[in-house]
Amino acid sequence: MEIKRDAYMEQLKIRKGNGMIKVITGIRRCGKSYLLFELFKRYLLESGADSKHIIEIVLDGIENEELRDPKACYQFVRNAIKDEQRYYLLLDEVQFMPRFEEMLNSMLRIRNIDVYVTGSNSKFLSSDIVTEFRGRGDEVRIYPLSFAEFFSCYDGSYEDAWGEYLVYGGLPQVAKFSLERQKAEYLKNIFNNVYLKDVVERNHIQNMNELDALLDVLASSIGAFTNPTKIARTFSSERGNNYSNKTISSHIEWLTEAFLISKANRYNIKGRKYIGANLKYYFTDVGIRNAKLNFRQQEPTHIIENIVYNELLLRGYNVDVGIVDVFDADQKGKRVHKQLEVDFVVNQGSQRYYIQVAYDMSTEEKQIQELKSLRSIPDSFKKIVIVNGVLKPWRNEEGFVIMGMKYFLLNADSLEF
Repeated sequence: MEIKRDAYMEQLKIRKGNGMIKVITGIRRCGKSYLLFELFKRYLLESGADSKHIIEIVLDGIENEELRDPKACYQFVRNAIKDEQRYYLLLDEVQFMPRFEEMLNSMLRIRNIDVYVTGSNSKFLSSDIVTEFRGRGDEVRIYPLSFAEFFSCYDGSYEDAWGEYLVYGGLPQVAKFSLERQKAEYLKNIFNNVYLKDVVERNHIQNMNELDALLDVLASSIGAFTNPTKIARTFSSERGNNYSNKTISSHIEWLTEAFLISKANRYNIKGRKYIGANLKYYFTDVGIRNAKLNFRQQEPTHIIENIVYNELLLRGYNVDVGIVDVFDADQKGKRVHKQLEVDFVVNQGSQRYYIQVAYDMSTEEKQIQELKSLRSIPDSFKKIVIVNGVLKPWRNEEGFVIMGMKYFLLNADSLEF
């Protein structure tokens, strides 16, 4: 079964020969090596590159143990260059090499070589790239399979694929398993033995139980505003645990750097400013989130919100969560201040979209609830409601776009309807 990653291939194609180190980052087991050594290598060969001009080095294999020495690796690459034609260096698991940044920066001084690297996010993070490569690292961030990628290789109906994706997410290996038990066991094992271990080892965390408990809290509260101080109070009142908000802030930052979670800032739409007190946290893969909770707490409303958030990120948008200040009358007719929530404020260049994610809009009451915040936004940017299901997109009398989840996820330009 071949999984196409066309969007990432396009990113690599447009960066080819740009004189920078192409750095492929992302959560472990999301397909970085497959993208580089299978799909991109095939593209190079089909584009006319000589196979002898493609230098492949995988540093986690025992056969390349000697090449983990930066000087030995540099000399190996120099010796492989026999002429003035362009060569391509594909270097995998670069974190196995000490001082790898010096070796790669030296590669930039070789005129006819184009460098592509992947690395483990336990030691090789997007936040490190600027310093590691002196501003000459060009990041290509990849994610687990989008639903469109997952569905393209799924043998079954949309409804069956969607139900499976909601539970097990989009890690490529999970998509290849046929049994639900295999999927669940793989996700639980990789979480505990790879992802959690990465964060603990990189940051020298002493109390692993605190981090594990924090992940439970974050997994249980996707789609809800929270902050380290609030979480610390929860630990203190409910568990009698003195888990300081400073430590919690550090742990959340490390989980973000490891690509396990993402944080969405809160943006006041009318005030046009960010409010730092509360954020929302989403998991990079909902299967990982569900596995952390042992596949309990399967709230579809919050899970589909997480999926939409991830989809917007992988399409290259900047995504915040929004609030709108309004004044309304209470039951006694008194004028009161309220803050209405807009699920996502989505920006790319001069474009902006306001998006609500609704699990159900079958009743008038639910429609009023979902549309109220959009109606309170004073500008003319496009307002979109994504409803769970297969509803074809249409515009209501207010100009809001209503579309089904299927259309949104399977059409890369769905926001342009």
